[in-house]
Order: sequence, then C-alpha cells, then structure tokens
Amino acid sequence: MDDQSIIHLYWIRSESAIQETRIRYGKLLRSVAYGILKSHEDAEECENDTYLKTWNQIPPTKPDIFSASLSRITRNLSLDRYDAMHTARRGNGEVPLLLDELAECIPVGDDVWDSVFRDELAKILNSFLRELKPEARNIFMRRYWFGDSVHEIARAGGFSDSKVKMTLLRSRERLKKILKDEQYVF
Repeated sequence: MDDQSIIHLYWIRSESAIQETRIRYGKLLRSVAYGILKSHEDAEECENDTYLKTWNQIPPTKPDIFSASLSRITRNLSLDRYDAMHTARRGNGEVPLLLDELAECIPVGDDVWDSVFRDELAKILNSFLRELKPEARNIFMRRYWFGDSVHEIARAGGFSDSKVKMTLLRSRERLKKILKDEQYVF
C-alpha cells in the first residue's frame, strides 16, 4: 500500500492504518529507535508510541513525506526515552558521544534553539546535506540521525572504521565552516 493510501486510512480513522504503517515502515522505525536506545524492547515500544502519535496527528495534519514524518516522531520519542533512562548517568552511552561530536559544529544554547534560528539552521543543514557526496551524506546521516556506531556504518558500507571516522571528521569540519560563514558564531 502506498503512503497516500495509508494516510487516507488515518484520515478516515480506520484502524487498519496502523497495521499498514507497521507493514511498510515497522523495520525502519525500529532501526531508528534501536540506533539511539540499543535495546530491542525499548525500540519496539517507541515504534508503537509512534503509531499512537501518528494516529493523534492525522488528522488534522497531513504529512508531506510520510516516512520522514514517522522517522522524526520515532527519533524524538527515542531521544526522550533515552534522556529519561540516562538522566542520572549523563556521559554514558552513544547519544552523548554523538552530541559531543556535533557540538564543535553546531552551537548549543537557548539563543540558537528559538524558532527563528532553528528554522534557519534547518535550512543550512539541509543545504549542507544536499551538497555532500552520496557516500559522505549516507555516513553522516547514519551516524547523526540514526545513531549508528562507526563500526556499524563501516560494516554496512564495506569501509574501514578509519575511513568512516575521517569522512565524519571532514563533514563536521565542512559543516563548521559553513556555519561560521553563515555567522553562527562559536
């Protein structure tokens, strides 16, 4: 079943919408959640929470890109769950490492995350990703969106760990330069 048909099922409040979403996107959603949480049980819970949140959002909203909308919901739910599980143990696990790696490129603070700067930053990041070569973009997205480890990316792409690390370093350096040029001062 295609995305528009599934969205239509949500729109008419047919419970089969959830089953069709699970069939088409369940593996992707579990992968997104597992990349952050590193737990199959927690990933399945986030997947199910995604279906509920999607059910509550459609209608009134109609997503432009259904898979991206589902992935974003799953990712946000997974990050919230991760934060709840690791509040007392900051600094452990993969997510803080990912955030530390990107902190040198993307400034963090209340000023940056207000809606004007967030929208502008999203446009800059999307442009940056479009300009990357497909291989570098895939590595960057697997690391910083899906939360895959360097080793997992290397194994899936048939690269060495050092190639993945170097590609990520060069991508972060390029992003940092773009952000400096756009006057995101550090």
